[in-house]
Formats: sequence, structure tokens, C-alpha cells
Amino acid sequence: MADIIGEVVLDLVILLAMNGLVWGLIVALIALGLSIIFGLLDVINVAHGDFFMVGAVLAWTMIQYVDNFWLAFFIVPIVGLVLGAALERIVMRPIVNSASLSIVAAFGLSLIIQESVRATFGATPKRILDPIGITIPILDVHYELYRLLAAGISVVAIGIFFLFLHKTKFGTWMRAVRQDREMAVAMGVPSNMVFMATFGLGTAMAMLGGVVAAPITSVEFRLGLDVLPLCFIAVIIGGLGNLPGTVAAAVLLCFTEGVITSFTEPTTARIISLVLMSIVLLLRPQGIFARSHG
Repeated sequence: MADIIGEVVLDLVILLAMNGLVWGLIVALIALGLSIIFGLLDVINVAHGDFFMVGAVLAWTMIQYVDNFWLAFFIVPIVGLVLGAALERIVMRPIVNSASLSIVAAFGLSLIIQESVRATFGATPKRILDPIGITIPILDVHYELYRLLAAGISVVAIGIFFLFLHKTKFGTWMRAVRQDREMAVAMGVPSNMVFMATFGLGTAMAMLGGVVAAPITSVEFRLGLDVLPLCFIAVIIGGLGNLPGTVAAAVLLCFTEGVITSFTEPTTARIISLVLMSIVLLLRPQGIFARSHG
């Protein structure tokens, strides 16, 4: 009897740990978008989680109208890129030099998005069925193939972003503006274009994360409220402006929460995450993955 209970507990730990790893990779994709917006524009975008929610809602909408979930992987990021660029130009640029006003504007934008989605999409949570519907055996656990695909898509998207950042001219401009804005402008880097594209790219990454997560979680207008704190925790623990650190922190954080959830309530796991963030802020405010100087 004890052996059977032990096997059940081990299977549960493996299942929740894998779920945590998959969710961590999705959160890493979203947090990366948040981090580049903060790193280049100095905007604390509290509406970022709502863009994630909009991505999930658009994925659900595509199933209703065109009956093709996979199409959302190509269309939603493009919508996010255009939407983010437009919002940066119209909403954020006029107040770019005021951190307090940018937070207020982002908060107002968050409320507008939530209420607009609730008015059109409805307040009732909806579900997207597993688009693959296949499970595969991993050790003694039958695991959904789509979750592994979601993890793979997140890894590929993150990899493409870093290749873009380090191997393209525009990526070089982004890194130059991030390191020394005044010098980059003096050397002819079109900073306004970089700012607009960066906000659009960050928004697109959040909305792509919403598409990836849509079959895993429920789809509702408050969906972004849960993921936004995770993203901020990942950005802080990883180190402000440290993009690889943000990715590592998101994966580590969600994987740890998944394992802890095997033994306690999800709320307790989240409290432990917040305690960890508080300790990092006290002992290493630059983030645990930030490089030491001196």
C-alpha cells in the first residue's frame, strides 16, 4: 500500500513539475516582452498581462469563426506588433519622460482593455479543447503532447528573438539605444522607430504567449491578472534589463512553484515566490542572474 501511495505521489510531483516547466517557458516569453519594454522605454507596462489575455481571446475567436486554432500563431503576433506600435505612438510617446504618467496611462489602458473584452467577449470563462488530443507516456505519466509543443514553441520564439537581437541591424539599434540612448541617437540610430518597434515587439510576444497558453488555461477577461505578477517577479529576480536572466528566472520560478504545489496549496507556492523576490530585493537588488561589476 505504501509503495502504491509513493508511486502516486511521485507521478503527481513529475506531472506538476513538468506543468511548471511548460508554464515557465510561456511566462519567460511574456516576461521577455515586458523586460525589453522596460529596458528601452523605461515604461512599467502594467497592461502587459492584458495583451497576453487578448492573445488568448483572439485564439478562441479564431476557432469560433474560422475553426482553425493554428492560424492564430501567425496572425495574432502580427496584430500585436501593429497594436503595440500604435499604442506607443499614440499613448506612450507623449508622456515618455514621465515615469509616473506612463504607469497611470498603462493602468488606464489595462482597464480599457479588460472592460472592452468583457463587453464583447463576455465575463464567463471559456475553454479551448486540446488541439492535438494526444498524450504520450513519460516515465509513469501520460502527458499531453500539446503542452510539450507549447514549450517547444516558446523556446523557438525566445530563440528567434535573441537571434534577431544579436544578428540583425535593427537588433543592434535596440541594444545600442538600451546601453546608451544619447550616444545611439548621436550616431544616427532612429530612436523613435526603435521605441515604437520595441513596444510592438513586446506586445506581440505577450499576445503570442496568450495563444500558446489558451488551450492550457481558461480564457477570460481577467486572465492577465494572474500572469502579470509572475512576469514582474521574473524580471526582478532575473535582473532589470537582463534578458537572459529574465528567461532563466521565469523558468526556475514556475518550475519551483510546480514542485511546491505537489505538497501544498497553489496560494502557498505563490507566497513562497513573493518571499523569494523580497529576499532578492534585500540581498541582491540587481537580480540573482545579473552580472557583478567590480
